[in-house]
Amino acid sequence: MAILAGGAVLGLGTTATVAAWTDTEWVFGGASGTGDNAGVGTSSFEVEQNVVIPFDTAAFVQDETNPGQALTFGLDALSLTPGDSVYAPVALRTVTNSVAGNLMLEPAVAATGVTVVDSGAALWSALTLQVWASETAFTCNASTVASTTTPVITKIVDGALSTTGGAAAQALSAASANTQHYCFKVTLPSNAQTNQSLNLQGRTVAPAWEFSAVSS
Repeated sequence: MAILAGGAVLGLGTTATVAAWTDTEWVFGGASGTGDNAGVGTSSFEVEQNVVIPFDTAAFVQDETNPGQALTFGLDALSLTPGDSVYAPVALRTVTNSVAGNLMLEPAVAATGVTVVDSGAALWSALTLQVWASETAFTCNASTVASTTTPVITKIVDGALSTTGGAAAQALSAASANTQHYCFKVTLPSNAQTNQSLNLQGRTVAPAWEFSAVSS
């Protein structure tokens, strides 16, 4: 009994080497959780414009440098007399894969590369600007912007051409889900020629406007 007990004690005290099973697991930064979309990335924000009525989808373009596309004020824009106004439309939206954002219309600056006749910027200083905006398409003319029964049209600019920008931002939904329609009105005020020493006849200007866009 003593020998067996001693042997038992000796056996329990012997060091034994045991082999271990091993395994590893990996995960990666995917987008959908299914493993099909690889990586972590950024969204995109891009706005496009259209100055051609009826704003057909195919006519939207991106033009991100001054002077941009030409607004169509018509031939009367080159023959203003005091009290005359001219109108021009433009529509903006996000592109198909863009996130949502907001637009702010900045004050006019001189269009790059356009030759004008306006010594001393007299005509530039005399002209005024009004701009209306709506998510609903509307006719850009005097009767529409003066009407109280048209769809919601908000006046966002009303002041001097060279110093007045938008009073509020307009929202753009993601992926072309909505379109913001704008109507520009440039006016030569009826009192523009009260100072006879300042001759505004035969002058031309070329204002350019930036829509500064920020993703939301």
